[in-house]
Amino acid sequence: MRIGVPKEIKIHEYRVGLTPEAVGELTARGFPVIVQAGAGAGVDFSDDDYRAAGAEIVFDARSVFDATDMIVKVKEPQLHECAMLRPDQTLFTYLHLAADRPQAEALIASGATCIAYETVTDDKGGLPLLRPMSEVAGRMSVQVGAHYLEKAQGGRGVLLGGVPGVQPGKVAILGGGVAGVHAAEMALGLRADVTVYDISTGRLAELDAQFEGRVKTAFASKAAVAQAIAEAELVVGAVLIPGASAPKLVTREMLKTMKRGSVLVDIAIDQGGCFETSRATTHDAPVFEEEGVIHYCVANMPGAVARTSTLALTNATLPFVIRLAEQGAQAALANSVHLQHGLNIAAGKVRHPAVAEALGLPLAA
Repeated sequence: MRIGVPKEIKIHEYRVGLTPEAVGELTARGFPVIVQAGAGAGVDFSDDDYRAAGAEIVFDARSVFDATDMIVKVKEPQLHECAMLRPDQTLFTYLHLAADRPQAEALIASGATCIAYETVTDDKGGLPLLRPMSEVAGRMSVQVGAHYLEKAQGGRGVLLGGVPGVQPGKVAILGGGVAGVHAAEMALGLRADVTVYDISTGRLAELDAQFEGRVKTAFASKAAVAQAIAEAELVVGAVLIPGASAPKLVTREMLKTMKRGSVLVDIAIDQGGCFETSRATTHDAPVFEEEGVIHYCVANMPGAVARTSTLALTNATLPFVIRLAEQGAQAALANSVHLQHGLNIAAGKVRHPAVAEALGLPLAA
């Protein structure tokens, strides 16, 4: 199988689908790898690094798509990239189709086999290819939230950790999954007053044990979330339903009760966002204000720390890339229920139930 790595073109997206080290693992197994020139420049991997690992360097995306059997990316393909895909080709990347009907329709039209990192599962029921970026986004959420709480950034002027004699800022984290846990760790490290909200009492018990009571936990009833919104300086939306649109946990009416200059960080924005007032932003213009509250809704948050993110993501994806290359996409899918869960679109049809439901499209039998 010939593997292609095009340069990412989403605004301020510096990550790359495979590191030179990962390319070396593939070429050592006899798989040709074709990399677009400059694909790794944003994370300080040169074309010569890829050549040394055995890759062929080509100078445009079309050459990568035309010459390969599997495309390995980071972010969802833009529409003109979708048009370059073929029915006999496999796309392996983040897709987040539940919030992106135009992309879904373009991928359906391509006929390609499209496997989404974010819905591939593991033996424990986890999402191993989403986990590393959820870890990054969770940690970043508190970092950027603290920044935008600064008065010069339009925020309330609150130091999350407080100082002796001054109470710390309150952080409410909606969702106790991977992103929520890492957000809690960072907020706790800043000495903030941290509460994690979740609808699973079992998960809340696990978090209470994990943090030894240093992080508060609360059942995410509507009343509890409404109270959290009114009291918190920083709210992190970290809810996830694999493949589906994120539930809207915070309404505009709730937002009106927030303190002016407070900050919302919507990690779930790739899946449509969990705040009613959310809309996707970019690293060029990361925030906007609604009802006096700053919203940070960047759809590729980990792209801001691109080198860390690329290394973490490739560590997770490489074993699956190798499996797909060794067995071929169809056999690998047939042999792995976890990859089957990752299959979102193939042969012009939607294959993932949550995607089909979110977009109102028919699910292939």
